[in-house]
Amino acid sequence: MPFYELVCIARSTLAESNLKDLVKTSATQVLNRGGVVRGFDNWGEKKLPHRIKRHQEYFTDGQYWIMHFDANPLIVQDLGKKLLVDSRVLRHTFVKLGDKLDTVIARPDKSK
Repeated sequence: MPFYELVCIARSTLAESNLKDLVKTSATQVLNRGGVVRGFDNWGEKKLPHRIKRHQEYFTDGQYWIMHFDANPLIVQDLGKKLLVDSRVLRHTFVKLGDKLDTVIARPDKSK
């Protein structure tokens, strides 16, 4: 299964419990379809590069978080559709890091 990274920007006005529920829901959708969640990274609240209109509101700040996971492309497509209609999410994108976790770990440009 390919290795992916989900970068997501949620509303900055979300309560912490609501943000945790969004992350948990996303991870559960991957796990229930046979994927493997490798980890999360919360970047916290940051200014957006430009004003975003989403769900009939304008936003200038957002909660950034990242999820690393292994899944087949159909799982990624379904998760993207669900995030697109979720009112807590401002923007999201998937980055395919490699076909296997071993190729991502052994990348020469990521050496210490």
